[in-house]
Amino acid sequence: MSIFKKVFLFLLIAFVGIQFMPTTRNQSNEVLESDFTKTFNTPNNIQQLIGKPCYDCHSNNTKYPWYHKIQPVSWLLENHIKEGKKELNFSEFGTYSKRKQKSKLKSIISQIEENKMPLSTYTLIHKDAKLSESDKELLTKWLTQLRDSLQ
Repeated sequence: MSIFKKVFLFLLIAFVGIQFMPTTRNQSNEVLESDFTKTFNTPNNIQQLIGKPCYDCHSNNTKYPWYHKIQPVSWLLENHIKEGKKELNFSEFGTYSKRKQKSKLKSIISQIEENKMPLSTYTLIHKDAKLSESDKELLTKWLTQLRDSLQ
């Protein structure tokens, strides 16, 4: 057997083997009272704008794509979600101090305006998460008003 075939066989066995390694899932059917949309009584159109582009990585309930069960993709997704929630968690936004809420809102606005969020790697696969210019304008205007209303 050639070295190429041995390496290929080893990689194939390793790939199949890692499929059996469990991963954690970021899913909950419960919408907490501390959720951003409940804390600020968010209008439906704003909820829709932040839903898909933001909540998959920045909440306690990710809607997973079909390919999330394939390793090592699942590990990458879980790490990305963990990092996203560490930075901002919309499910727990109401538990943040007013100062932190204002700071996070300022950061969200800035990220949207500078086209840093949603991530281009995310919108490449999730076309429905891409925000149009009018969506960005509506969202940043509402978020700015919300930030300015916080005491």
